[in-house]
Amino acid sequence: MNKSISEIQSDIIEEFSELSDWEEKFQYLIELGEELPSYPEEKRTEEYIVPGCQSRVWVAPELTGDRLNFFADSDTALTKGLIAILIRVFSGQRPEDIATASLGFIEEVGLSKFLSISRRNGLSSMVQKLKGFADKKS
Repeated sequence: MNKSISEIQSDIIEEFSELSDWEEKFQYLIELGEELPSYPEEKRTEEYIVPGCQSRVWVAPELTGDRLNFFADSDTALTKGLIAILIRVFSGQRPEDIATASLGFIEEVGLSKFLSISRRNGLSSMVQKLKGFADKKS
């Protein structure tokens, strides 16, 4: 059984609470990005690009049964980590759960406070893109 969106967010909050400062947290995000599976070259198109990000970010959905999985990539390490953490929360979930999910972990771990305004806007754009795919599938 897959963990729920809220259980995954709790895991992430716990992981971030064990990191002592923002340098460690940013390093952790970068490591998460490095663990993303390789992104399919044929999906590096405008259809899958996330608008509103300074970096280039691609996200592609895949519906398997009643669950959505996501693949993503970015051309910057920190942004790749941010999309990796969002994919961790949303992949393997039902589209209707993704579409209605509240992402309290972003505030809870302090991302909204420590990211620059442009990165916060990019993070918001990534969430909108993922939820948009879910809306189309639900």
